[in-house]
Amino acid sequence: AAVPAAAALPPRPARRAMQAQPWARQETLALRRQLIGSSCKLFFPEDPVKIVRAKGQYIYDEHEREYLDCINNVSHVGHCHPDVVKAAHEQNQLLNTNSRYLHDNLVDYAKRLSKTLPEKLCMFYFLNSGSEANDLALRLARQYTKHEDIIVLDHGYHGHLTSLIDISPYKFRNLEGQKEWVHVAPLPDTYRGIYREDHKDSALAYANEVKKIIEQAQKKGRKIAAFFIESLPSVGGQIIPPEGYFQMIAEHVHKAGGVFVADEIQVGFGRVGKCFWAFQLQGKDFVPDIVTMGKPMGNGHPIACVATTKEIAEAFADTGVEYFNTFGGNPVSCAIGLAVLDVIEKEHLQAHATQVGNFLMELLSQQKVKHPIIGDVRGVGLFIGVDLIKDQEKRTPATEEAEHLITRLKREYILLSTDGPGRNVLKFKPPLCFTMDNAKLVVDKMDEILTDMEREKTCEPVGKHH
Repeated sequence: AAVPAAAALPPRPARRAMQAQPWARQETLALRRQLIGSSCKLFFPEDPVKIVRAKGQYIYDEHEREYLDCINNVSHVGHCHPDVVKAAHEQNQLLNTNSRYLHDNLVDYAKRLSKTLPEKLCMFYFLNSGSEANDLALRLARQYTKHEDIIVLDHGYHGHLTSLIDISPYKFRNLEGQKEWVHVAPLPDTYRGIYREDHKDSALAYANEVKKIIEQAQKKGRKIAAFFIESLPSVGGQIIPPEGYFQMIAEHVHKAGGVFVADEIQVGFGRVGKCFWAFQLQGKDFVPDIVTMGKPMGNGHPIACVATTKEIAEAFADTGVEYFNTFGGNPVSCAIGLAVLDVIEKEHLQAHATQVGNFLMELLSQQKVKHPIIGDVRGVGLFIGVDLIKDQEKRTPATEEAEHLITRLKREYILLSTDGPGRNVLKFKPPLCFTMDNAKLVVDKMDEILTDMEREKTCEPVGKHH
């Protein structure tokens, strides 16, 4: 059949340029509801924010209203950092392809990352997301140990792939449940966990719980491949594990023939301030067998990595099966990763995270004295949790109050979120350029809102429940 002349074809609908008339907010929302799976949730679903641009620690809506971002740990060095944008743009103009060709960016980036890690962690695999990184860590651990079973912490979360849902109690408890090869240890939460701040050695007590799990598994003939832990459990409620806990667990896990995997996907790259990696908070003598990293690496660009030992990498290669990731370690991603490391160094963001984080913790601790709803303030660097409670003795999670507080803060153009099993822990994980003035503004607004909430509660009519 003859191909019709171009003129005879029906005209194509005009393409909607990015800068042309944008959808009105309600139109965008309607289209999202129509086209995007409903399980993909929005922040503030009753009144979502439509954002059009961002810079530093601020994001802007379609009316150019400025919101202070207290939660975006992905834009690690600040939204749209010009150095990172420039690196991406310049490399994009030259080349982008897979890692089967030689390219300096890949080896330069691996070399730079190796300088931040203990010497033993000298082999790298590059990927696109934290989920991919943890999935690969699972494969590495099983291939190296020839074991299957995994120990994780209660409320832990390691990614959205099927393999990771299986080792994430935060997810699997609401889905298909716990697999027989998964073992769940208590969260080392010294505020509301089984061993609290008054325990004489909570690190030892929580580590002994893991030891018991290993012994019980071995009695059933099961063998441990790995212990997976977020170096600072995040969805568990911004938890700071007691010092020495990792070392004791590693000893038990190694004795059982397993490996220790530190998931740094939320908290690595200097967020904790005093150290580049959160696992280093446990002490210089502690070295994991595998470290996974993601979110902050690319400042919003999808890049992730697994770092491990030569022995584990060689065992993985012994399968004879190639590991290939089409986009992992591509020249553009590595250029961006290098730029992020440069910015962290050049702008002294680790020291800044310590200084601003300490100031924010101090302000929040003052509020704890003033407002009984604040049960605990915990954190390190710019990873901070504020645990809201209904009563001091039982420490019952103040879930509704936490939700009310973040909704009120949003009206003040401050974006904060909640986490923890009771959704009652306010989580601070802002871009590292967050300032002391930003910290003061947030805490002042929190103080005003909590004062209002206390006044409203006092003035409630009889029979009305908060």
